[in-house]
Amino acid sequence: MQIAFPINEDRGMASPVHDHFGTANYFLIVKTEDDGVQTIANADLGHAHGQCRPMSALGGHEVDAIVVGGVGAGALRKIQAGGIRTYRAVAGSVSENLSLIKAGKLPEFLMTQTCSGHDCHH
Repeated sequence: MQIAFPINEDRGMASPVHDHFGTANYFLIVKTEDDGVQTIANADLGHAHGQCRPMSALGGHEVDAIVVGGVGAGALRKIQAGGIRTYRAVAGSVSENLSLIKAGKLPEFLMTQTCSGHDCHH
C-alpha cells in the first residue's frame, strides 16, 4: 500500500503532517510493505481556492490512501472518485500517523469534516 502524507518541510518520517492537503509544499509517499519513502513537490501548489486538482498535486504518483489534517470538500470528492481512501491525521509526524493507520486507529474523512478555506487547522 502507498500512502501520501502532505508535508511542508521534508524531514522524512519525522516530518509533521500538514494541516491542509492543497497548501502542502510536498508529499511524502510511504510504501507500507517496506516503509520506503519518496518526497515529491506539490505540482498544484498555486491553485485558486476551490480549484484543487489532487491527482495533479500528486504529480501522477498513484497512492492508495492520503493521511492529512484537513482537506476541502471539492478535493475530497475528487480523491474519493479516484478510489483513494482519505484519513484524518492527528497532530504529529508521518511516523506517528503511519503507526496509527497500520493499527486501524485513524478515521476516514467525512464530508462534514472538510475545510472551507486554505487556512483550516485541525
